[in-house]
Amino acid sequence: MAADPLYAEIADPGSLARFGEEIEAADPSDWPGYPDQIRRAQRAAGTRHAVTTAVVTVGGEPCVLAGFEFPFLGGSVGVAEGTRIARAFSVAAAERLPIVCVAASGGSRMQEGTSALLQMQTVAMAIAGARRAGIPHIAVAGDPTTGGVWSSLIAAADVLISLPGARVSFSGSRTRPPAADSGSAEYLADGKWAHGFVDLLAPAPGLRAEVAAAVRLLSPRTRGDGTRRAPLPAWPDACDCGARRPRADRWLAGYFDSAVEIRGDRCGGVDTGLRCGFGGHEGITVAYVAQAGQRTTPAGYRTATRLLGLASRLRLPVLTLIDTPGAAAAPADEAAGVGPAIADLFVAMASSQVPVTSVVIGEGVSGGALALASPDDLWIAEDGYLAVTTPELAVSILKLGARDIPRVAAWLRFTPAELMSRGIVRGIIRPRAAQAADSR
Repeated sequence: MAADPLYAEIADPGSLARFGEEIEAADPSDWPGYPDQIRRAQRAAGTRHAVTTAVVTVGGEPCVLAGFEFPFLGGSVGVAEGTRIARAFSVAAAERLPIVCVAASGGSRMQEGTSALLQMQTVAMAIAGARRAGIPHIAVAGDPTTGGVWSSLIAAADVLISLPGARVSFSGSRTRPPAADSGSAEYLADGKWAHGFVDLLAPAPGLRAEVAAAVRLLSPRTRGDGTRRAPLPAWPDACDCGARRPRADRWLAGYFDSAVEIRGDRCGGVDTGLRCGFGGHEGITVAYVAQAGQRTTPAGYRTATRLLGLASRLRLPVLTLIDTPGAAAAPADEAAGVGPAIADLFVAMASSQVPVTSVVIGEGVSGGALALASPDDLWIAEDGYLAVTTPELAVSILKLGARDIPRVAAWLRFTPAELMSRGIVRGIIRPRAAQAADSR
């Protein structure tokens, strides 16, 4: 018997309730000796197919599993496997359960020819159906995850976790250019994480806890009512008596009791100054985007747009925390499309199908900040500001002198009180000590 598959590290012991066992392997290309290969593979793997489908629990949370059996012809996907994967997504939609796909596969099965290749479309249609139904898709890329399995089933996941060092790529080791270095990080999960194609790297012993956290937060059974606005965050406790402005990490830590972060724009970019993900707050799941006081890059704006899309599909309210001196403005940022990235985010915010609540927790400069602001539910921290530009830059643009900075700052009228008096923000969030003093 083969060693335990990777999905055994994730599913709770004894929870596997298989389905789809009646599906039979096909021989659509009449490949010589293929039926014998199938029988040998079944003996080697101890399963009937290269994909096991079941209802399981992960950390006590119910979900649907599609787990790959690498000893079965390298975990390759033929017609039977494509049918089983599609069945798994259908069961997940019918039962209102998340689907967890755990890959260890070389891709499409050569012995079934074009019929195997077409399973990429079968999988894509199954994923599309689950998305329409608001079913979260969580994937784990094991070693290896290549070819059509990576580029249809796994890379399309809402939350994607991978084993460090796993071979994760579209091209297999025998299909790359002769000069390509197979040990390059670009062919590994680590490189995919660095470029924002994987959300999290986790070793096998930690996979169950990571998957369980995502299932718990995103499951239709536990994520709460997405029609309700995200509750306003309170001023971070740790900063009630401090003089320094609290950053996003403190606001998030005080707001969420658990969280799962997503990483990257899925276009090759990562902005480390922007945090996105899902967190638990007072029994509901809230999607969040938080600037961390740095200039936001094109990848950051695209990641925020990705988060809004996930929130709309999963019916999750959104909280955005604004704190940036503006959009990144280096030549590389222009080349990467900072303007179009901001434009797409403005449209995503304006067309969001779920409520968005925003708080300016620090600097809010120009369109680089406003792109993250709710059009109808914007708040501001007591020491925050929102302005078309900084007074220093305004003086430069207007060709005035440094002595004019205080006067121009007054003209900009960007303080919390002035923004509230003009109806731009709905209210001001103050430290609890200040609120107590106000009440007296």
